[in-house]
Amino acid sequence: MSNVDAKADTGSNTEKDPAEWTTGGEPMTGAQASYLKTLCEETGHPFDETLTKADASKLIDLLQGESKRISDAES
Repeated sequence: MSNVDAKADTGSNTEKDPAEWTTGGEPMTGAQASYLKTLCEETGHPFDETLTKADASKLIDLLQGESKRISDAES
């Protein structure tokens, strides 16, 4: 049996590259779509409702860097 505490294990897969997700090719979730729509409106990017989970995640990361709401919160 392993002595590794799963909650304290910093080697978790929470930072896994979306390209490696086993479900990355599935349609984006409702939560992703909602947040992505908001980010697209704030940044002037077109919203593509056909994105996969992985592609939506990558675009969310990109647009968060461009969003005034996220940038202002970090200041």
